[in-house]
Amino acid sequence: MIRRLSRRAFVGSLAALAASPAIAFKPQSAYAQQPALPRRIGVLFVAFSPESKEAQAFRQGLRDAGYAEGRDVVIEWRFANSDYDRIPGLVADLVQRKVDVIVIDSTPGVQAVKRATSTIPIVMTIIGDPVGSGLVANLAHPGGNVTGLSMMAPEIWAKRLQLLKDTIPRLARVAVLSNPDVAWQPKAVESLKTVAPSLSIQLSFVSVRTPEEIGPAFSAVRPARAQALYVFNDALLIVHRGTVIRLAAKANLPTIFGERRFADEGGLMSYGPNWPDAWRRSAGYVDKILKGAKPGDLPIEQPTKFEFVINLKTAKALGITIPESILVRADEIIR
Repeated sequence: MIRRLSRRAFVGSLAALAASPAIAFKPQSAYAQQPALPRRIGVLFVAFSPESKEAQAFRQGLRDAGYAEGRDVVIEWRFANSDYDRIPGLVADLVQRKVDVIVIDSTPGVQAVKRATSTIPIVMTIIGDPVGSGLVANLAHPGGNVTGLSMMAPEIWAKRLQLLKDTIPRLARVAVLSNPDVAWQPKAVESLKTVAPSLSIQLSFVSVRTPEEIGPAFSAVRPARAQALYVFNDALLIVHRGTVIRLAAKANLPTIFGERRFADEGGLMSYGPNWPDAWRRSAGYVDKILKGAKPGDLPIEQPTKFEFVINLKTAKALGITIPESILVRADEIIR
């Protein structure tokens, strides 16, 4: 039986509803958690590119930390192609875009970012001498807005020279190719000068600041009658490594480098930190900063993985027999 509500009762029920406390009604979408906007990461490559192994390793580090590109983070890639004059403009662009953190691969790059901002966190990757370059106060507590990874390890510089001597026991004269405008390299040069006498090696030094100076640098090596070439890591020489390798081969010079690309592409040997691994680890710093950590409180890490690579094809072309005692120490041999 259907109960009919009288007109008087209906009007009374409306009055009671009007007198009751107000009930707020919200659209269903308002109760759903609104997703946060993706965080913006600026990556400034001076020596590398977004297609490099370093870039892929950095992306992998972000994925390992739980970030998905496009959903959680957006990466603003910038590439100076070893042109130091372009760095200030690229830095200014990233600062203007108000990225949440800037990751960078060179000492001149970090110096430029520090001059441009004291608030945006900076994660440096494989920087030569962050303390001596004035980038941080100390490695344990860097202070300011800079942290990251350093490749500051003077024993590495000496060890490369030792590897040359062990490979070519009669080695007496070595030319060193460097860029004195890079803050840490003069210190590395002094380190080599200290160790060379104990190895009975005479050093000669050739400076390269621009791509145009690479060819003349090899001409300057000839009067010193160098028997081998020692090349410092520098964005300029990394980007133009093909020219360096070709000219060294033409001059019949055995070479040692600090980065394995050189050995992969025709240099005799390389010994140094695993750079892709360092870039992967730098993503961990980005993760901590995005979660609220202050960069100045994050200790700077030293390299943990090193690679010794020998190119036997190059050794054969140079007429060099690599001693078995050296081959067994190599992490990789290119045949």
